[in-house]
Amino acid sequence: MLRTTAQERGSRKSGVASGRADDRYSRQCVLPEIGPSGQARLGSSRAVVVGCGALGTVQASLLVRAGVGETVLVDRDYVEVGNLQRQVLFDERDAHQGTPKAEAAAKHLRLANSEVSVVPAVADLTARNAERLLGGANVILDGTDNFETRYLLNDAAVKLAIPWIYGAAVGTHGSVMAIVPGSTACLACLFPSAPTSPQPTCDTAGVLNAVTALVASLQVVEALKVLTGQMDSATARLVTLDPWRGQRSSVATASPDPKCPTCQRRQFRALAAVSDPAAKLCGRDAVQVRGRRRHISLGILADGLERIGEVRRSELALRFLCPPHELTVFADGRAIVKGTRDPALARSLYSRFVGD
Repeated sequence: MLRTTAQERGSRKSGVASGRADDRYSRQCVLPEIGPSGQARLGSSRAVVVGCGALGTVQASLLVRAGVGETVLVDRDYVEVGNLQRQVLFDERDAHQGTPKAEAAAKHLRLANSEVSVVPAVADLTARNAERLLGGANVILDGTDNFETRYLLNDAAVKLAIPWIYGAAVGTHGSVMAIVPGSTACLACLFPSAPTSPQPTCDTAGVLNAVTALVASLQVVEALKVLTGQMDSATARLVTLDPWRGQRSSVATASPDPKCPTCQRRQFRALAAVSDPAAKLCGRDAVQVRGRRRHISLGILADGLERIGEVRRSELALRFLCPPHELTVFADGRAIVKGTRDPALARSLYSRFVGD
């Protein structure tokens, strides 16, 4: 189950008893901006982190350590060695085993704070599941790497009236924006459509790990304002920065665009879109394939594949080596086919080894 009630979350230890903070949260409770009452609100809150990469791992770590009652981690991918430079919740063992990012992040976070709930959701955020995965959250944090998912996130957040915190980082640049439906401009107000020209990615332009940590930290600051009931303090500006060059700028986003199709006309195009069953992953020599089934028995699949190749398995995913390709199959019926950018070939390998 992804959801718990506010009462259930509040019944867990939140670090505050009778208005008194224990050692875990004492430095936070003495802050006048939070205090014991704010800490109590954090303990009964639910945050959803979409994407457990460079941004999401820092976001999740700070939220869990701050005592947020429940943090849901949504991610479709698995850990690779190339992630370790900037994705701070993973280690070499996670990469060697190809552990799903949400699962690995949750495991490490539970060791940092056993008093709160960390819920991994190994899933691709789509129009079909966005409202289910995001519903009931008090705040949503953007840890994604593409505009398609961000527009979907924006649609769902506006429709469900949930504040969300946009963030992006590539090279030495980063940007942050708090979006409060009904109060501030939404993503579609500022960017009516996705850029048409090719955009730099971490794979093509690189990324400074300190920049991703900085952007994620600023996102968490905005999220904590929301969770402690200080929504009016959320920064209604699109902030862009380049710490390597010492540059910073911002644009006010307080007023929604009266012609915005999303937040003003309530036209949720991304939520109404039909997802492609096979899609290339941004900056990766890999294709994601969605099967017709919503659940796969990884144990049964492993028994069959072990007869023809090497299989590594965790609770929520299975990795099958079939050189020059590699399939990572998830329990929700998806697979990431590594070693190709051809959707047709990826679908063919999926059908061959996993089935329709």
